Amino acid sequence: MAGVSRIFVAVVALALVFAFVLPVAQAQAPAPAPTSDGTSIDQGIAYVLMLVALVLTYLIHAADLSHSF
Repeated sequence: MAGVSRIFVAVVALALVFAFVLPVAQAQAPAPAPTSDGTSIDQGIAYVLMLVALVLTYLIHAADLSHSF
């Protein structure tokens, strides 16, 4: 009976070694940083242009209202 328990302990120890060592050995290199394809730059320019249009609209309407009275 003592021989069976030693074999069982050896198999469990070997399984634990494979469970913890092999995934570390197969780890991949980190992914490279994403590169910009120009979409975020275009979206930023669009936001700035919309903000400029909003400010111009406000200024034009504010100037119109001041002449009405």
